Amino acid sequence: MTSDEQVGWLSPDELRVFRAFNRAWEAATARLDADMERAAGLPRSYFDILWRLRRAPERSLRMSRLAEITQSKSSRITHAVGRLEADGLVRREVPPGDRRGWLAVLTDEGLRRVEQAAPVYAASVREHVLDPLTGQARDQLTAIGETLLARLDPEALPGAPDKEERT
Repeated sequence: MTSDEQVGWLSPDELRVFRAFNRAWEAATARLDADMERAAGLPRSYFDILWRLRRAPERSLRMSRLAEITQSKSSRITHAVGRLEADGLVRREVPPGDRRGWLAVLTDEGLRRVEQAAPVYAASVREHVLDPLTGQARDQLTAIGETLLARLDPEALPGAPDKEERT
């Protein structure tokens, strides 16, 4: 039998770091999901779509762009926008003068709903992620997150142009 070290597996310390980070994030997102469903009637992923549309110029984004900034597959965004459209929160339009794709557009009802859900999301983030941390731990978590983003997705760093604003 080959040892973990021989196959290039993570050391116990490396595994502990990754598991703590990964399991904490999974537990936090599970709580956020449950809170959003219970109090706002929206899955967190749908809230994310609506929030990004709310912040986008003219409350609209190309479907391909929406998939990119939410790190979703096109088929998943198509399904989610279809559900949001059925609820009257989003509508799809062909961009003026450009028939290559579709725009997802936040409706007035979608705007009302996302603004109603935003305090629920904020309270959940505070309760499950921010409040348990000291000021120093928050600073450390921020530094860790920004270090990882600089390597994985520099455009997502604070101060970088919003992904929603790029064409």
